Formats: sequence, C-alpha cells, structure tokens
Amino acid sequence: MATDSPVSKDNRELSTHADRLQRVKRAAISVFIIFHLVAIVCWSLPTNNLLVHFVKESVRPYFVWSGLFQSWDMFGPDPKSVNSYLEAVVIYDDGTSQLWSFPRMEVLSYTDRYFKERYRKYGENLQNNEFADLWPDAARYIARLNSTSTHRVEKVMLVVRWSAIIPRSDNTYDRGPWDVNVFYTYTVKPEDLQ
Repeated sequence: MATDSPVSKDNRELSTHADRLQRVKRAAISVFIIFHLVAIVCWSLPTNNLLVHFVKESVRPYFVWSGLFQSWDMFGPDPKSVNSYLEAVVIYDDGTSQLWSFPRMEVLSYTDRYFKERYRKYGENLQNNEFADLWPDAARYIARLNSTSTHRVEKVMLVVRWSAIIPRSDNTYDRGPWDVNVFYTYTVKPEDLQ
C-alpha cells in the first residue's frame, strides 16, 4: 500500500484551498452582478408595487452614493418644457464681479461630459426650491473656488437662466426668450473661505 508523501499531501491541500478560493471569488462576483441587475431593473421600473418599492428604498443610499440612481421624469409623463442652466455672480471685496458658470453639458467635449454629468443633475436639483438647503453650501463652494489671498469673495448670487421650449404645429420646437432669476444671495463670511 502506497502512502502519500508529505509534499504531495501539501500540494493537494494547496490545490484544494486554491479551488475553494476560486469558487468563493466567482460566487462573490456572481452575487455582485445579480444584485446590481436586480437593483437597477427595480430602480428603473415605472411601476411601484410593494416589492419594487422595498428594493428601491433598500438600495437608495447605495445608488445615490455611487451615482447609479436614475429618474425617468425627463421622458414622462411630463417632459421638461424649459431649457435652463445655472450661473453665479461672484462679487469681490473691491467691488469687481465676475460670472461663474456651472458645467454645461452642451458646451463640454464628450470626454468632459462623461466626467461631469453629475453636475447636470446637481444643477437641475439645485434650482429647485425643494433643495434650498443646498444653496448656502453651493455658494460657499463657489466662493472658495474664486477667492485668492488678495481678491476675497464678498457675495455670491446664484442665478438660473431659462427659456421655454415652445412646440410648433409641424412637430418642431422654438425657443422662447431667455429669462433670468437671482434665486439666492449669500454673504460670504471669512470662515467660509477656509
């Protein structure tokens, strides 16, 4: 009767351990993929039954954190009828001012659009009164970006510019005149610039 040498026994144990590790890795990858497929499908479904609602609420923090969230309000039931974008008027302590623009997808290259798409969603939400709590933070951020040691920002005014999208009888669209609204003014404190 042949007995296993210690070397062959060690090789078999290493091989068995490597096989188990490989199976665990594959299972983890499969779970990751299945989780994302189910979560994204449930998130994207327009229905709101109890199971879909439960999945959406369960994955909401992760989706918001990772940027995987998507809303379909752009497509229906009422598509947007306004073209809008955000700017900020930055007023310095010496009385001068400048216009600062949030990234606008239509003026960026395709590469820049890919990396700055979140700014579009941020801008859409920022101009909504529901998110007024974000306005001071946005103003402070803009102030920090535009201040120097010799040129301190004193005030930031958040401005929305919009134009109505007007349907024509031939199924094309016209753009209405541009309107402007300063929807928030923030006086910058010295501690905001640190």
